[in-house]
Amino acid sequence: MADFIHLRVKRQDGPQAQSRWEDFKIPYKPNMNIISVLMEIQKSPVNARGEKTTPVIWECNCLEEVCGACTMIINGKARQACTALIDQLPQTIELRPLSKFTLIRDLMVDRQIMFDNLKKVKAWIPIDGSYDLGPGPRLAGKVQEWAYELSKCMTCGCCMEACPQVNSRSNFIGPAAISQVRLFNAHPTGEMNKEERLEALLGNGGITDCGNSQNCVRACPKEIPLTTSIADINKETTLYGIRRWLRR
Repeated sequence: MADFIHLRVKRQDGPQAQSRWEDFKIPYKPNMNIISVLMEIQKSPVNARGEKTTPVIWECNCLEEVCGACTMIINGKARQACTALIDQLPQTIELRPLSKFTLIRDLMVDRQIMFDNLKKVKAWIPIDGSYDLGPGPRLAGKVQEWAYELSKCMTCGCCMEACPQVNSRSNFIGPAAISQVRLFNAHPTGEMNKEERLEALLGNGGITDCGNSQNCVRACPKEIPLTTSIADINKETTLYGIRRWLRR
């Protein structure tokens, strides 16, 4: 490994500002990740030409690939900066913000759209008062196995970034929200709101907007079977739509 880490960062002072590239040379230390390199710039914001500059803005929280906050595009791939180890990355390292979300500044974006989509599909268990009734019914072991995999979602945005259907001309809700519908519809208590979730996915931007590119399942850092969830919910929404039509 060289004595210095060459970092190239796409910077932008705000949503409407002009973007620019800025290079940095950071002294190499063993076991560094992208976050620790950005922290070195924060301590001494001087670019590769020796000019004083502003610290690079990014977001992080857990630092163990659980919260999804530090997701950015690293050498062309959306991933978490906390688990992107310098020793495993080729030089020069290029950092860009996610392109499918509203930019705040530099590498920091607003992922609010993902949380709004979870609200649309009621991605929670409505337990109002039910906790007084004692433990609820248990999930079968086979269901627990695949439901646990879906519960690993950290709303990092990698699947949204990889999906060609998520763009400025589409209202597609995205793979993450669809997968959470499958998770909460499988829960014995969550199943009470099953039809409301399916109804939301039948609306504008719902599951019919999926183009079946299957980029999402390859991009997911948690290896969540997103395409399996999409296929399952596609069947569920079709059956629900038929039943709804017959009830007219």
